[in-house]
Amino acid sequence: MENQTFNADIIFIEGLKVSPQATIPAFVLLLLIYIFIMVSNIGLVVLISMERSLHEPMYLLFCNMSINDVFGATCIIPRLLSDAFTPITERYIHYIDCVVQAFSSHFHAGTSHAVLMVMAYDRYVAICNPLRYATVMTNRMVVKLSAGAWVAAFLAVAILLSLTIRLTRCRRFIINPFCDNASLFKLSCQNILINHIYGLGSAVVILGSSLGGITITYLRVAMVCLSSKSKVLNSRALQTCATHLTVYIIMLVASFTPMIIHRNPQWADSGKVSSVMFHVVPPVLNPLIYGLQCKELRHKIFGLFYKNKVMDAKTVM
Repeated sequence: MENQTFNADIIFIEGLKVSPQATIPAFVLLLLIYIFIMVSNIGLVVLISMERSLHEPMYLLFCNMSINDVFGATCIIPRLLSDAFTPITERYIHYIDCVVQAFSSHFHAGTSHAVLMVMAYDRYVAICNPLRYATVMTNRMVVKLSAGAWVAAFLAVAILLSLTIRLTRCRRFIINPFCDNASLFKLSCQNILINHIYGLGSAVVILGSSLGGITITYLRVAMVCLSSKSKVLNSRALQTCATHLTVYIIMLVASFTPMIIHRNPQWADSGKVSSVMFHVVPPVLNPLIYGLQCKELRHKIFGLFYKNKVMDAKTVM
């Protein structure tokens, strides 16, 4: 069955294994999480877009992260929801749809790292060169850096997937909860050494440049803070950098956890769940962290709720 060539464009995907008793609770929980991701992240983008006082580089970069989080969650969660009540033996996906999902999931991951590196650079300029910040981090520069982050991730993933779709397929079974590059090239019986080399190399470059760039940036920030006696500067640096580092650490944990778990066969089912976490946990936590930690955003959000309460009170009266 595994090596049959008929219906090669129809791929069997195992997905998440959930007991019949837990199907409805899992579906409801995942649906609520998805709704929260959409409402919170899109709400953050709309708020920043509408408030002219928030049209600053830092908040525009927040928009990049929120849009990317919405994209990453959407490419994975709706499919998982649709499969929740589908028997495992009947979970099929067209090959082209599988390729699109794999591209989207890798593109989301690459863009996450690239945007966080741009945000680290923004914090570096703001803290280490505050007098030049307005001339360096203009809105035009933010647009260029944001576009560069998205284009770089797009090109890297395009090459990754092009090396995979060139392969002929002799299998049609994927054990992961969603399609990714490794799952796709494992469907082939050809030599996939180049896929392993490029896949590993691109992961090393992305993670290495991300870790290296952010580490160097914050070492420079720490040196400036230690040499400065300004409590205002140190307080501002601590607040903004702590928010960014918290988001980055959450993303790294969500990235590395499935890699570790997948190396242990006895944790196979847990590895499936953890692989979904990268597309769920950061999109849930990022708007909460930014909204609560950034004073300007927090005031705007609380202000909106206060206005709504006042309007409701006037309506009742």
